[in-house]
Amino acid sequence: MHLPDTRISEAHQSARRDTFFGWKICIHVAIHKREDPLTENRAIIQILSRMGSTSTCLALVSPRLLHWCNHAPGSLLPPTILAVLARSSTPHFRSHPESRRFVTRADMAAAKSNDGVSSSSDHDVGKWYSVPELRLRDHHFTVPLDYCMDSKTCPKISVFAREVVAVGKEEQSLPYLLYLQGGPGFESPRPVEASGWINKACEGYRVVLLDQRGTGLSTPLTASSMLQFQSSEDLAEYLKHFRADNIVNDAEFIRVRLVPDAGPWTVLGQSYGGFCAVTYLSFAPQGLKQVLLTGGIPPIGNGCTADAVYQECFKQIVHQNEKYYERFPQDVEIVHEIINNLASHEEGRVRLPSGGISTPRGLQTLGLAGLGSSAGFERLHYMFERAWDPVFERWSAFDTNPLYAILHESIYCQGAPSRWSAYKIRAEHKTAFDAINAAKEGRPVLFTGEMIFPWMFDEIPALKKLKNAAHLLAEKEDWPPLYDIAMLKNNKVPVAAAVYYEDMFVNFKLALETASQISGIRLWITNEYMHSGLRDNGCLVLDHLLGMLNGKKPLF
Repeated sequence: MHLPDTRISEAHQSARRDTFFGWKICIHVAIHKREDPLTENRAIIQILSRMGSTSTCLALVSPRLLHWCNHAPGSLLPPTILAVLARSSTPHFRSHPESRRFVTRADMAAAKSNDGVSSSSDHDVGKWYSVPELRLRDHHFTVPLDYCMDSKTCPKISVFAREVVAVGKEEQSLPYLLYLQGGPGFESPRPVEASGWINKACEGYRVVLLDQRGTGLSTPLTASSMLQFQSSEDLAEYLKHFRADNIVNDAEFIRVRLVPDAGPWTVLGQSYGGFCAVTYLSFAPQGLKQVLLTGGIPPIGNGCTADAVYQECFKQIVHQNEKYYERFPQDVEIVHEIINNLASHEEGRVRLPSGGISTPRGLQTLGLAGLGSSAGFERLHYMFERAWDPVFERWSAFDTNPLYAILHESIYCQGAPSRWSAYKIRAEHKTAFDAINAAKEGRPVLFTGEMIFPWMFDEIPALKKLKNAAHLLAEKEDWPPLYDIAMLKNNKVPVAAAVYYEDMFVNFKLALETASQISGIRLWITNEYMHSGLRDNGCLVLDHLLGMLNGKKPLF
């Protein structure tokens, strides 16, 4: 990626710094004195507009302001500031080895102050606030985009984490529990009350809800923000830094600044968050006290394991379809009618109010949200009650979380490309998943599961302009390693995992294969829950896993 040279003379830079320091004070007054968000935004925009359009200005303000600028809606920012952000947030890449660099003990010593949790140049701490029975405070960290690069010259991004404790425990000395959300590309939960697994965890922990990089408030990669890149090549180059390896680096960066004495913490990983936790076990076990996995044991073989994943997942999705139609046999005919109607239109597609396209193969992707979680069958059935109103458009999270689609298959890649693995494996099951022929022959139309297909980047509006970057990532061969099998076989960190027997997202057979490679792991195998067990009965699931590690549920 080539950017214009914005270097200026030292004397000129010094003079500008004095000017910008005045603006910085004005901006901080605008941030801290105004309570109404819209008024605050307008005040900041007015000040920014007067600062000019050099990238130097953003370098002289706080991480909180940089965070605000990067997340403000583009429509609110004047062109001069958009130009600043484009130069400031778009990385200038240089050649470097592909080997991963994880946070070291030297990094910990350099990063950790003796003051406990306090704001610093790379860590901004908010004030405590409340939701029913919980106290929360926000943390913004300025972290390297690429931990392989020199920290002084590497582009920076903002990563957000929310600290949560039970009311009255704000000042208590509690062990820390980091939660890693499923995905990829989804932010951590936003607590509205003390309930579920968060309520259980807050009985004995200080919970940290991390928005993984690219999600939520962590330099979010939305459909609009990704369009700011000058080329698909630039975007693909940028996106390679948003996988589990760097999520773990971010977690370590945060831990040594947040946990007293840079002590280890417990990690709870749900689904893809569990994949990240196994990466954590592979490369930074010194930061871990315990690991809890819920539906999140990844395949860890070398190369790209996506083909093996989808071979097993297509078998499981057929089983899920059979169970669905057994529950709701009347839906066979309803789905036939929809498929036949779509196929009767020109090119077998119907234009939707959103600008998207509805096709038979697109309708089949409803299985992603409907067949793999608790109450998913019921929700899918009731959606078909209004089948001729395109309510199914609202089932897709691609508008708000496009990172899930564009990075999905890369989570299985180590030193090999995915080359649209799900699409390849589906072709091997062409007859079973041919919706149009199934409708003609009177067979149930089978829905697909957690699979991303290249044609989705033609039919889903939020993904259309990301198509070229998605193809580049699908062909990328030099993905760095995500797991170290030798380290896992020598694991000393206590690990407990809930493994769901009929999990549609994380295959049971492949999960057991990986578990056999992680020394000391304890498994709770159950068919009582689907992939969403932590959401459905989080108190019980978390209590069961903790009990397996603290002696309440001894080995037998």
